[in-house]
Amino acid sequence: MPSAKPPSSPPDPARLFIALWPDEQVRSALLSWQDAVRWPKGARLAAPAGLHLTLHFIGAVPRSRLPELATGLAVSPVPPFELVLDEFAVWRQGVAVLQRSAPAPEALATLHGRLADALRALALSVESRPFRPHVTFARHGQGAALTEAPAPVTWACSGGHVLAESAAGYRVLHRFGPA
Repeated sequence: MPSAKPPSSPPDPARLFIALWPDEQVRSALLSWQDAVRWPKGARLAAPAGLHLTLHFIGAVPRSRLPELATGLAVSPVPPFELVLDEFAVWRQGVAVLQRSAPAPEALATLHGRLADALRALALSVESRPFRPHVTFARHGQGAALTEAPAPVTWACSGGHVLAESAAGYRVLHRFGPA
């Protein structure tokens, strides 16, 4: 009789990022944009449950540091703000996104800056490129074309954020601030 295989533990280190995580109404609006694109053969679409707006990519961190990150990333809250995503684009290397046509709201820029300071205090690196708020719809999207633009996505953000990991799909590890 074969023995039961014990469940595998998550990989160490964890591959982490900080993000805004949409509620179901916002996720549905994002999906209407993703569905309005004619995708080229070979495009790798983001799974609906994984759509999010990355604030900072952290990268590989030992799981033993997760409690420290949960404490260190609890930055001073920002007031709720509205985020409007209204422009489809395909960036270099074929990354297809929904982005803002206007500058980031001040509260979002403040949250991004506070989290950058917190990452530095945790001795973690912070990307030097300018912050461009967006939701990634697909990789290998060269040649993708929007067939018809749906209504802009209006995302009422509470000022909170999540610590998440990308291993086999995305998984929220910790929530900060209002849900």
